[in-house]
Amino acid sequence: MDTMKEYILPLRDLVMHPGLTVPVLIDNPMSVACIEAAAKNRQKIVLAAQHTWGYPANPEDVYDIGTIGDIAQVLRMPDGAVHVMIRTTDAVTLSDISVDDGIFTGVATPIAIMDDSAHEQTIALRDKVAKNLQLLSGPRKIKMDKLRTIIQDYPLPAFIDSVMQIMDIDTDIAVRVLCAPTWRDKLVILLEQVNLMLETAKIEESINRRIHQQMESGRREAILQEKMRAIQREMGDDSEEIDTENLRKRIEKSPMPADAKEKAMSEWRRMRSMSPMSNEGGLLKTYLDELLSMPWNKSDKVKIDLKSAREILDSQHSGMQGVKERILEHIAVMKKTGSNRGTILCMVGAPGVGKTSLGKSIAAALGRKYQRISLGGISDEAHFRGHRKTYIGAQTGRIMDALKRCKTNNPVIVLDEIDKMGRDWRGDPEAALLEILDPEQNKTFRDHYLEVDFDLSNVLFIATANSMNLSSALKDRMEIIEIPGYSMDDKIRIAREHLIARAAHDTGWDMANIDISDNAIRHLVQNYTSEDGVRELQRELTAILRRALLENDGEDVRTEFTPEKIDQLLSVRKSAGFSKRIGFGIRA
Repeated sequence: MDTMKEYILPLRDLVMHPGLTVPVLIDNPMSVACIEAAAKNRQKIVLAAQHTWGYPANPEDVYDIGTIGDIAQVLRMPDGAVHVMIRTTDAVTLSDISVDDGIFTGVATPIAIMDDSAHEQTIALRDKVAKNLQLLSGPRKIKMDKLRTIIQDYPLPAFIDSVMQIMDIDTDIAVRVLCAPTWRDKLVILLEQVNLMLETAKIEESINRRIHQQMESGRREAILQEKMRAIQREMGDDSEEIDTENLRKRIEKSPMPADAKEKAMSEWRRMRSMSPMSNEGGLLKTYLDELLSMPWNKSDKVKIDLKSAREILDSQHSGMQGVKERILEHIAVMKKTGSNRGTILCMVGAPGVGKTSLGKSIAAALGRKYQRISLGGISDEAHFRGHRKTYIGAQTGRIMDALKRCKTNNPVIVLDEIDKMGRDWRGDPEAALLEILDPEQNKTFRDHYLEVDFDLSNVLFIATANSMNLSSALKDRMEIIEIPGYSMDDKIRIAREHLIARAAHDTGWDMANIDISDNAIRHLVQNYTSEDGVRELQRELTAILRRALLENDGEDVRTEFTPEKIDQLLSVRKSAGFSKRIGFGIRA
C-alpha cells in the first residue's frame, strides 16, 4: 500500500468535525478489518460518509470529503465488534481513492479552516442558531438547557456537531458544513437549514390543523346536535319531534278522504320510526308534503254569469259564432246543474284559429283557474299517472301536478294537441287519458305516486286537435267541435282588432303612424297567405312593418300601406307567396 495513502472508514449518515473525540462502535467485518489494519500500521484513519446504504463497493460510493483523526483506543468485543475512540484533527479532501478486499484507502489533503470562533459575528450567529432551534416544535423540539450547556462547556466544533446530530440534516448538507472554510460560513449554512426546518414545520402544522378541523367538524357537529336535542328534550322542545308532530296534526286536520288519511298516517308512522337523516325518511316526508298539498276540497266558487261569459268570449275572439254559441250552451248546462259533468269538449281546427286561447277564455268566463298541458310527443303513461315512489326522482303525474299548482280541484285544464300523442314500450298514455276523460271513472283516479284516489270529476277538461286523427275510444268520450277557418271578413276584423296592434308592439311602431285600409288587408290575405287561421297574416303584417322601418332608417314615419306599397315591401317574398298560394289551391 502507498505510504501516502490513509485508511478510509466509510460511515453511514455520520459526518464529524475536527477537534473532537468520537466514539464509534463497529460491527461490520470490513470496517473492523479497516480499523485493525490502521491500528496495526499505526496510521491515521479518515472518517468519510458514504452514498450507499449498504457497505460501499466502489470508490464512487464514498464522499471525497472526510475527517482525519488518530486512533486513540481500540476495544475488541467478544462478538467480534470493535469499540474505537478517534480524535479528529482535520477536515480533508480525498483523492485517488481505491478499494482492496473491501478496505478503502486514499490520499488525504487537509482543508484549511480559518479559526474565527472568537469573532463577535460568529458568536452572534451561534446564538441565533440556538434561539431558532428552540422554536422547533414536535418530535424535534430542543431543550434549551442542553444547548446552553454545550455552548458554555464545549468548543464551537462540538456545538456544530451537536446541532447537526439534533437536526438530523442530510449528509450532503453536513458535508457542505464540514468543508466550509470558516466557522462563520458553517454557522450560516446551519442557520439556513434551521430556518428552512422552521418554515416546513409551520406549513405541516397548518396542514395538520386543517385536516384535524375537517375530521373533527363532522363529529363535533354530530355531538353538538345530540347535545342540543338532549337539551330540547329536557325542555320539551325537540324540533324534530315538533316537526313530526306538526305533520301529524296537519294530516289529522286535512280534508282528505278517510282512505287517503289512513294511508298518510301509515306512512307517517313509518317516517317517525326512521332517522330524519336517512334517505327513506326524507322521501316519506316529501311524499306526505305532496299528499297534503293536493287541493282535496278547495274549489273556486264563482257564480256563472252567462252575459258576462258571452262578453268575454266576444271580446277575445272575433267571428266563430257557432263555436261560441256551443260553448255558451255548455256553460248554461253547468249553471243549471251546478256541475260540469257531461261531455268533454274537443276543439278541432287548423293551426292559428284560436283553439288554445278559447280554452283560456272559457276559464275566464267561468271564473276558474286555467292550466294547460301539452300532449305533443308524450308516449309515457307516467306523464299522466306519475311514477311509483320506489323510483329515484319519482313524482306525480301532469294532472296531479296541475291541480297542485293551481291549488283548486275545479280548474279548466286544456289538453293541447291530443292528436299528437305517441305510444311506445313505456306504455300507452291514451289508456290513462281515457280514464281521466271518463266522468264515470275519473271520480276515483289513482296516481301511481300518491297511491290514493282523487276525484277529477270537478275538473273541466277541454281538448284541442289539428285533425280528426283520433282513436274511436277517445272520440266516444268527447264532443267534437270543429272550428272552421276564418272568412275574409273575419280575418280583416281580426287584423283590425288584434293583429295590427300586436305587430306594431312587436316592431316598435306607433299605431297612429300606420294607415292601412281594409282593401290593403284583403290584398295581403289573398296574395300572401294560404291558411285557415291568422298566424301567417300576423307574420306578413309584422314583415311589412319591419321592411318599412328598414327603408326609413329605423324610424316609424307615417305610412299609408296601400296594396302597391305592400307589393313593393314584400317584393322579395312575392314569388314565394304566389307559389305557396298556387300549391295550396292544387291541394284543395
